[in-house]
Amino acid sequence: MNDALAHADDAPRVNATRFRQAHEADWLELEHIVARMEKGSIKSLGDEELLALPVLYRTTLSSLSVARDTSLDRALVRYLEGLCTRAYFQIYGAQTPAWQQLKGFFLRGWPLAVQKLWRETLFCVALTFGAALVAYLLIRNDPTWYYSIIPEGLAQGRDPTTDADALRATLYDGKQSWLAVFATFLFTHNSQIAIFSFALGFAFAVPTVLLILYNGLVLGAFFAVFEAKGLGSNLGPWLMIHGTTEIFAICIAGASGIRIGMAIAFPGRDSRMDSAVRAGKTAATAMAGTVVMLAVAALLEGFGRQLILDDGLRVLVATAVLVGWLTYFYVWPRQGAHRAD
Repeated sequence: MNDALAHADDAPRVNATRFRQAHEADWLELEHIVARMEKGSIKSLGDEELLALPVLYRTTLSSLSVARDTSLDRALVRYLEGLCTRAYFQIYGAQTPAWQQLKGFFLRGWPLAVQKLWRETLFCVALTFGAALVAYLLIRNDPTWYYSIIPEGLAQGRDPTTDADALRATLYDGKQSWLAVFATFLFTHNSQIAIFSFALGFAFAVPTVLLILYNGLVLGAFFAVFEAKGLGSNLGPWLMIHGTTEIFAICIAGASGIRIGMAIAFPGRDSRMDSAVRAGKTAATAMAGTVVMLAVAALLEGFGRQLILDDGLRVLVATAVLVGWLTYFYVWPRQGAHRAD
Protein backbone atom coordinates (compact mmCIF):
# COMPACT_ATOMS: atom_id res chain seq x y z
CA MET A 1 0.00 0.00 0.00
CA ASN A 2 2.81 2.43 0.99
CA ASP A 3 4.62 1.62 -2.27
CA ALA A 4 1.43 2.36 -4.18
CA LEU A 5 1.06 5.72 -2.51
CA ALA A 6 4.72 6.51 -3.07
CA HIS A 7 4.37 5.64 -6.74
CA ALA A 8 1.29 7.87 -6.85
CA ASP A 9 3.54 10.81 -6.15
CA ASP A 10 5.90 10.63 -9.13
CA ALA A 11 5.42 14.36 -9.60
CA PRO A 12 5.08 15.53 -6.00
CA ARG A 13 3.44 18.79 -5.17
CA VAL A 14 3.14 20.48 -1.78
CA ASN A 15 -0.65 20.28 -1.68
CA ALA A 16 -0.63 16.62 -2.66
CA THR A 17 1.98 15.76 -0.04
CA ARG A 18 0.14 17.58 2.72
CA PHE A 19 -3.15 16.06 1.62
CA ARG A 20 -1.70 12.56 1.82
CA GLN A 21 -0.09 13.14 5.19
CA ALA A 22 -3.36 14.44 6.60
CA HIS A 23 -5.52 11.51 5.47
CA GLU A 24 -3.24 8.57 4.80
CA ALA A 25 -3.81 7.04 8.24
CA ASP A 26 -7.58 6.88 7.64
CA TRP A 27 -7.12 5.28 4.23
CA LEU A 28 -4.78 2.64 5.64
CA GLU A 29 -7.15 1.85 8.48
CA LEU A 30 -10.11 1.54 6.13
CA GLU A 31 -8.11 -0.69 3.80
CA HIS A 32 -7.15 -2.93 6.73
CA ILE A 33 -10.78 -3.32 7.83
CA VAL A 34 -12.04 -3.95 4.30
CA ALA A 35 -9.35 -6.57 3.70
CA ARG A 36 -10.44 -8.43 6.85
CA MET A 37 -14.06 -8.33 5.73
CA GLU A 38 -13.15 -9.66 2.29
CA LYS A 39 -11.28 -12.59 3.84
CA GLY A 40 -13.91 -13.36 6.47
CA SER A 41 -17.07 -11.49 7.31
CA ILE A 42 -18.31 -8.49 9.23
CA LYS A 43 -18.58 -10.74 12.29
CA SER A 44 -14.79 -10.85 12.45
CA LEU A 45 -14.63 -7.14 13.34
CA GLY A 46 -14.58 -5.77 16.84
CA ASP A 47 -17.01 -3.16 18.16
CA GLU A 48 -14.54 -0.30 17.70
CA GLU A 49 -13.88 -1.30 14.09
CA LEU A 50 -17.59 -1.58 13.35
CA LEU A 51 -18.17 1.91 14.71
CA ALA A 52 -15.19 3.30 12.82
CA LEU A 53 -16.10 1.69 9.48
CA PRO A 54 -18.83 4.14 8.30
CA VAL A 55 -16.81 7.14 9.49
CA LEU A 56 -13.70 6.00 7.65
CA TYR A 57 -15.76 5.26 4.54
CA ARG A 58 -17.27 8.77 4.48
CA THR A 59 -13.84 10.31 5.14
CA THR A 60 -12.32 8.39 2.23
CA LEU A 61 -15.19 9.39 -0.04
CA SER A 62 -14.53 13.02 0.88
CA SER A 63 -10.82 12.54 0.11
CA LEU A 64 -11.72 11.08 -3.27
CA SER A 65 -13.93 14.06 -4.04
CA VAL A 66 -11.15 16.50 -3.12
CA ALA A 67 -8.57 14.54 -5.12
CA ARG A 68 -10.78 14.73 -8.21
CA ASP A 69 -11.65 18.41 -7.79
CA THR A 70 -8.06 19.53 -7.23
CA SER A 71 -6.66 17.35 -10.02
CA LEU A 72 -4.25 15.37 -7.84
CA ASP A 73 -2.21 12.64 -9.55
CA ARG A 74 -4.23 9.96 -11.30
CA ALA A 75 -2.65 7.06 -9.42
CA LEU A 76 -3.90 8.44 -6.11
CA VAL A 77 -7.38 9.01 -7.53
CA ARG A 78 -7.48 5.43 -8.87
CA TYR A 79 -6.35 4.07 -5.52
CA LEU A 80 -9.07 5.98 -3.64
CA GLU A 81 -11.70 4.94 -6.19
CA GLY A 82 -10.76 1.30 -5.76
CA LEU A 83 -10.76 1.55 -1.96
CA CYS A 84 -14.16 3.28 -1.90
CA THR A 85 -15.62 0.69 -4.26
CA ARG A 86 -14.37 -2.20 -2.13
CA ALA A 87 -15.70 -0.56 1.03
CA TYR A 88 -19.07 0.13 -0.57
CA PHE A 89 -19.65 -3.50 -1.50
CA GLN A 90 -18.61 -4.66 1.95
CA ILE A 91 -20.93 -2.18 3.69
CA TYR A 92 -23.95 -2.21 1.38
CA GLY A 93 -23.47 -5.43 -0.56
CA ALA A 94 -25.34 -8.64 0.30
CA GLN A 95 -23.44 -10.23 3.17
CA THR A 96 -25.93 -13.00 3.83
CA PRO A 97 -25.35 -16.27 1.93
CA ALA A 98 -28.04 -17.26 -0.55
CA TRP A 99 -29.18 -20.23 1.52
CA GLN A 100 -29.69 -18.01 4.56
CA GLN A 101 -31.70 -15.53 2.52
CA LEU A 102 -33.84 -18.41 1.25
CA LYS A 103 -34.26 -19.68 4.79
CA GLY A 104 -35.30 -16.21 5.95
CA PHE A 105 -37.83 -15.98 3.12
CA PHE A 106 -39.60 -19.19 4.11
CA LEU A 107 -39.31 -18.75 7.88
CA ARG A 108 -40.29 -15.08 8.10
CA GLY A 109 -40.55 -13.12 4.88
CA TRP A 110 -43.23 -15.06 3.02
CA PRO A 111 -45.58 -15.93 5.91
CA LEU A 112 -45.40 -12.38 7.28
CA ALA A 113 -46.19 -10.91 3.86
CA VAL A 114 -49.22 -13.19 3.47
CA GLN A 115 -50.35 -12.38 6.99
CA LYS A 116 -50.31 -8.65 6.18
CA LEU A 117 -52.66 -9.35 3.25
CA TRP A 118 -55.26 -11.19 5.33
CA ARG A 119 -58.07 -8.73 4.60
CA GLU A 120 -57.53 -8.84 0.84
CA THR A 121 -57.13 -12.63 0.98
CA LEU A 122 -60.39 -13.04 2.90
CA PHE A 123 -62.10 -10.81 0.35
CA CYS A 124 -60.83 -12.99 -2.51
CA VAL A 125 -61.99 -16.16 -0.76
CA ALA A 126 -65.45 -14.67 -0.25
CA LEU A 127 -65.50 -13.46 -3.86
CA THR A 128 -64.51 -16.90 -5.18
CA PHE A 129 -67.16 -18.85 -3.31
CA GLY A 130 -69.77 -16.15 -3.79
CA ALA A 131 -69.26 -16.34 -7.56
CA ALA A 132 -69.33 -20.15 -7.37
CA LEU A 133 -72.71 -20.01 -5.64
CA VAL A 134 -74.08 -17.63 -8.27
CA ALA A 135 -72.92 -19.90 -11.12
CA TYR A 136 -74.38 -22.96 -9.40
CA LEU A 137 -77.79 -21.31 -8.96
CA LEU A 138 -77.84 -20.00 -12.54
CA ILE A 139 -77.01 -23.37 -14.10
CA ARG A 140 -79.33 -25.30 -11.82
CA ASN A 141 -82.23 -23.16 -13.09
CA ASP A 142 -81.00 -22.90 -16.68
CA PRO A 143 -78.26 -25.37 -17.84
CA THR A 144 -77.50 -23.29 -20.93
CA TRP A 145 -75.64 -20.85 -18.69
CA TYR A 146 -72.92 -23.51 -18.46
CA TYR A 147 -71.81 -22.91 -22.03
CA SER A 148 -71.48 -19.18 -21.36
CA ILE A 149 -69.06 -19.79 -18.49
CA ILE A 150 -66.97 -22.85 -19.39
CA PRO A 151 -64.82 -22.84 -22.55
CA GLU A 152 -64.93 -26.02 -24.62
CA GLY A 153 -61.30 -26.89 -23.94
CA LEU A 154 -61.83 -26.77 -20.18
CA ALA A 155 -65.07 -28.77 -20.26
CA GLN A 156 -63.44 -31.85 -21.84
CA GLY A 157 -66.83 -33.51 -22.36
CA ARG A 158 -68.22 -32.70 -18.91
CA ASP A 159 -71.36 -30.67 -19.50
CA PRO A 160 -75.05 -30.87 -18.54
CA THR A 161 -75.67 -33.53 -21.23
CA THR A 162 -73.09 -35.99 -19.85
CA ASP A 163 -74.62 -39.02 -18.09
CA ALA A 164 -73.89 -39.82 -14.45
CA ASP A 165 -71.78 -42.93 -15.14
CA ALA A 166 -69.40 -41.01 -17.38
CA LEU A 167 -69.06 -38.23 -14.79
CA ARG A 168 -68.46 -40.76 -12.02
CA ALA A 169 -65.72 -42.39 -14.08
CA THR A 170 -63.86 -39.07 -14.20
CA LEU A 171 -63.72 -39.06 -10.41
CA TYR A 172 -62.64 -42.61 -9.63
CA ASP A 173 -61.05 -44.18 -12.69
CA GLY A 174 -57.42 -43.16 -12.24
CA LYS A 175 -56.42 -45.08 -15.37
CA GLN A 176 -58.18 -42.75 -17.80
CA SER A 177 -55.48 -40.80 -19.59
CA TRP A 178 -57.75 -37.90 -20.47
CA LEU A 179 -58.25 -37.29 -16.74
CA ALA A 180 -54.57 -36.37 -16.51
CA VAL A 181 -55.02 -34.09 -19.53
CA PHE A 182 -57.94 -32.36 -17.85
CA ALA A 183 -56.04 -32.05 -14.58
CA THR A 184 -53.09 -30.44 -16.40
CA PHE A 185 -55.43 -28.10 -18.25
CA LEU A 186 -57.15 -27.07 -15.02
CA PHE A 187 -53.82 -26.49 -13.26
CA THR A 188 -52.54 -24.37 -16.17
CA HIS A 189 -55.77 -22.39 -16.15
CA ASN A 190 -55.54 -21.69 -12.41
CA SER A 191 -51.84 -20.80 -12.65
CA GLN A 192 -52.62 -18.23 -15.32
CA ILE A 193 -55.41 -16.81 -13.16
CA ALA A 194 -52.96 -16.43 -10.26
CA ILE A 195 -50.28 -14.72 -12.36
CA PHE A 196 -52.63 -12.33 -14.10
CA SER A 197 -54.48 -11.53 -10.86
CA PHE A 198 -51.23 -10.18 -9.49
CA ALA A 199 -49.85 -8.64 -12.67
CA LEU A 200 -53.02 -6.69 -13.48
CA GLY A 201 -53.47 -5.30 -9.99
CA PHE A 202 -51.92 -1.98 -11.06
CA ALA A 203 -55.11 -1.21 -13.05
CA PHE A 204 -56.85 -0.19 -9.81
CA ALA A 205 -57.43 -3.93 -9.06
CA VAL A 206 -60.42 -4.11 -11.43
CA PRO A 207 -59.02 -6.90 -13.68
CA THR A 208 -57.91 -8.79 -10.56
CA VAL A 209 -61.41 -8.77 -9.11
CA LEU A 210 -62.88 -9.89 -12.44
CA LEU A 211 -60.42 -12.80 -12.70
CA ILE A 212 -61.20 -13.96 -9.17
CA LEU A 213 -64.90 -13.74 -9.99
CA TYR A 214 -64.45 -15.78 -13.15
CA ASN A 215 -62.49 -18.46 -11.34
CA GLY A 216 -65.33 -18.78 -8.85
CA LEU A 217 -67.86 -19.03 -11.68
CA VAL A 218 -65.88 -21.92 -13.19
CA LEU A 219 -65.92 -23.81 -9.89
CA GLY A 220 -69.65 -23.26 -9.46
CA ALA A 221 -70.40 -24.32 -13.03
CA PHE A 222 -68.59 -27.65 -12.65
CA PHE A 223 -70.23 -28.30 -9.33
CA ALA A 224 -73.68 -27.63 -10.83
CA VAL A 225 -73.12 -30.27 -13.53
CA PHE A 226 -72.08 -32.97 -11.07
CA GLU A 227 -74.69 -32.02 -8.49
CA ALA A 228 -77.46 -32.37 -11.08
CA LYS A 229 -76.41 -36.04 -11.49
CA GLY A 230 -76.23 -36.66 -7.74
CA LEU A 231 -72.42 -36.48 -7.64
CA GLY A 232 -71.91 -33.19 -5.85
CA SER A 233 -70.64 -34.87 -2.67
CA ASN A 234 -68.19 -36.87 -4.77
CA LEU A 235 -66.85 -33.92 -6.75
CA GLY A 236 -66.01 -31.98 -3.59
CA PRO A 237 -63.29 -34.39 -2.35
CA TRP A 238 -61.95 -34.78 -5.91
CA LEU A 239 -61.42 -31.03 -6.15
CA MET A 240 -60.39 -30.49 -2.53
CA ILE A 241 -57.30 -32.67 -2.53
CA HIS A 242 -55.49 -30.09 -4.64
CA GLY A 243 -57.97 -27.22 -4.60
CA THR A 244 -57.33 -26.21 -0.99
CA THR A 245 -53.80 -25.31 -2.03
CA GLU A 246 -54.49 -24.08 -5.55
CA ILE A 247 -57.46 -21.86 -4.73
CA PHE A 248 -55.62 -20.51 -1.68
CA ALA A 249 -52.68 -19.61 -3.93
CA ILE A 250 -55.00 -17.83 -6.37
CA CYS A 251 -56.58 -15.87 -3.52
CA ILE A 252 -53.15 -14.80 -2.23
CA ALA A 253 -52.16 -13.73 -5.75
CA GLY A 254 -55.42 -11.82 -6.05
CA ALA A 255 -54.85 -10.23 -2.64
CA SER A 256 -51.40 -9.11 -3.79
CA GLY A 257 -52.85 -7.51 -6.90
CA ILE A 258 -55.61 -5.82 -4.92
CA ARG A 259 -53.09 -4.41 -2.42
CA ILE A 260 -51.16 -2.76 -5.27
CA GLY A 261 -54.33 -1.56 -7.01
CA MET A 262 -55.72 0.02 -3.85
CA ALA A 263 -52.38 1.68 -3.12
CA ILE A 264 -52.48 3.30 -6.55
CA ALA A 265 -56.15 4.24 -6.36
CA PHE A 266 -55.96 5.59 -2.80
CA PRO A 267 -52.36 6.68 -2.13
CA GLY A 268 -53.27 8.91 0.79
CA ARG A 269 -50.63 11.54 1.55
CA ASP A 270 -47.97 9.72 -0.48
CA SER A 271 -47.51 9.99 -4.21
CA ARG A 272 -49.02 7.16 -6.24
CA MET A 273 -45.55 5.90 -7.09
CA ASP A 274 -44.37 5.83 -3.47
CA SER A 275 -47.59 4.18 -2.35
CA ALA A 276 -47.34 1.53 -5.08
CA VAL A 277 -43.70 0.79 -4.28
CA ARG A 278 -44.47 0.35 -0.58
CA ALA A 279 -47.40 -1.95 -1.29
CA GLY A 280 -45.45 -3.76 -3.98
CA LYS A 281 -42.78 -4.96 -1.54
CA THR A 282 -45.30 -6.92 0.52
CA ALA A 283 -47.31 -8.02 -2.50
CA ALA A 284 -44.29 -9.24 -4.48
CA THR A 285 -43.02 -11.28 -1.52
CA ALA A 286 -46.41 -12.92 -1.06
CA MET A 287 -46.74 -13.58 -4.79
CA ALA A 288 -43.27 -15.13 -5.03
CA GLY A 289 -44.32 -17.79 -2.56
CA THR A 290 -47.42 -18.76 -4.50
CA VAL A 291 -45.11 -20.44 -7.00
CA VAL A 292 -44.32 -22.96 -4.25
CA MET A 293 -48.01 -23.41 -3.49
CA LEU A 294 -48.81 -24.04 -7.13
CA ALA A 295 -45.98 -26.58 -7.31
CA VAL A 296 -47.43 -28.38 -4.27
CA ALA A 297 -50.87 -28.27 -5.88
CA ALA A 298 -49.41 -29.78 -9.06
CA LEU A 299 -47.99 -32.70 -7.07
CA LEU A 300 -51.28 -33.26 -5.29
CA GLU A 301 -53.11 -33.01 -8.57
CA GLY A 302 -50.75 -35.24 -10.53
CA PHE A 303 -50.34 -37.98 -7.96
CA GLY A 304 -52.53 -37.70 -4.88
CA ARG A 305 -55.82 -37.11 -6.62
CA GLN A 306 -55.42 -39.97 -9.06
CA LEU A 307 -53.86 -42.42 -6.62
CA ILE A 308 -56.22 -41.73 -3.70
CA LEU A 309 -59.69 -42.84 -4.78
CA ASP A 310 -61.44 -42.92 -1.40
CA ASP A 311 -63.51 -39.79 -0.73
CA GLY A 312 -62.84 -39.82 3.01
CA LEU A 313 -59.09 -40.07 2.52
CA ARG A 314 -59.21 -37.30 -0.07
CA VAL A 315 -60.99 -35.01 2.40
CA LEU A 316 -58.52 -35.95 5.14
CA VAL A 317 -55.50 -35.11 2.98
CA ALA A 318 -57.08 -31.87 1.76
CA THR A 319 -57.97 -30.79 5.30
CA ALA A 320 -54.49 -31.60 6.61
CA VAL A 321 -52.89 -29.56 3.82
CA LEU A 322 -55.21 -26.60 4.39
CA VAL A 323 -54.59 -26.63 8.15
CA GLY A 324 -50.87 -26.73 7.40
CA TRP A 325 -51.05 -23.64 5.18
CA LEU A 326 -53.21 -21.73 7.68
CA THR A 327 -50.83 -22.56 10.52
CA TYR A 328 -47.82 -21.58 8.45
CA PHE A 329 -49.25 -18.23 7.40
CA TYR A 330 -51.28 -17.09 10.40
CA VAL A 331 -49.88 -18.91 13.45
CA TRP A 332 -46.19 -19.45 12.71
CA PRO A 333 -45.27 -15.73 12.23
CA ARG A 334 -46.87 -14.80 15.57
CA GLN A 335 -45.06 -17.59 17.36
CA GLY A 336 -41.81 -16.40 15.80
CA ALA A 337 -42.50 -12.82 16.97
CA HIS A 338 -43.25 -14.13 20.47
CA ARG A 339 -39.96 -16.05 20.56
CA ALA A 340 -38.09 -12.96 19.37
CA ASP A 341 -39.61 -10.91 22.20
